[in-house]
Amino acid sequence: MKYSADGTQYHIGLKQGDVGKYVILPGDPKRCAKIAEYFDDAKLVADKREYTTYTGYLCGEKVSVTSTGIGGPSASIALEELVNIGAETFIRVGTCGGMDLDVKGGDVVIATGAIRMEGTTKEYAPIEFPAIADLDIVNSLILAAQKLGYKTHVGVVQCKDSFYGQHSPESMPVSYDLTQKWEAWKRMGCLASEMESAALFIVGSFRKVKVGSVFLAVANQEREKQNLENPVVHDTEKAIKTAIEALKILIENNKK
Repeated sequence: MKYSADGTQYHIGLKQGDVGKYVILPGDPKRCAKIAEYFDDAKLVADKREYTTYTGYLCGEKVSVTSTGIGGPSASIALEELVNIGAETFIRVGTCGGMDLDVKGGDVVIATGAIRMEGTTKEYAPIEFPAIADLDIVNSLILAAQKLGYKTHVGVVQCKDSFYGQHSPESMPVSYDLTQKWEAWKRMGCLASEMESAALFIVGSFRKVKVGSVFLAVANQEREKQNLENPVVHDTEKAIKTAIEALKILIENNKK
C-alpha cells in the first residue's frame, strides 16, 4: 500500500531505495546510531515517531537499522512497511528478562519461537499457528554467538503486551490467569520474556520474509525469587555484535 505519490510509507517515513534487503530491528530509537556504527558509510535516512532508520553497507551489501518502539503493534507496523519497500531479512535485537534459571543477566538468548501471549498476532493468524523464527537466521545467530564466545541459550521466549503484568502479576485483576500461565511457560522450558518477537515472527510468516531475534538477558526474576545470584546487565553490545556477525554470515552465504 502506498501512502504518498512517491510511495513513502505513512509511519516509518521511508520509500523504496531507502533501505537494504537486510534490516536490524532494535526497539529503542537511541540504539540505532550505536548499531549503525558497525555499518560502512551509514547515514540517517528517516526519524519519525518511534521509527529511526540508518542505512549503510556491510560486506558490500546495503543494510539498514530501524527502531520499532515497544511492543507488537508498533513492531508489526515497522515490519509491514519495511517489507512494502523491499526489505527481506530481519533480525530483532533487544533485551529480555530471564525465566529459566540457567539464564543469567549478561547472557545471550536466541529465539527459535515465541509464545503468543499478546494481542497483535491474533489479528493475523489463529492462535494455533506457531510464531517461529527463520531457521537460516537462527543458525547464523548461533554461529555468530559461538564465534564471539558468548554464553548463549537457544529456545522459546514468551511475548506479552504488559510489562508490569509480568513483573507485578499479583497486582493485576487477572492475576489468577497471569500467574498460572507464567508457571506453565516455566515448566515448558521457556527461556525468557520480551515483547516483540511473536508479532514479528507471525507477520514475517504472513509476508513471506525471514525474521529472527537475539536478546541480551538483563536479569532473571526467577533467580531473584530463589535468592540466587542475579546479575543485572543493561549493555546490549553482545546482542548487537551477535546480530552484526549473523548478518555477515547471511550475506556471505547468499552471495555464494
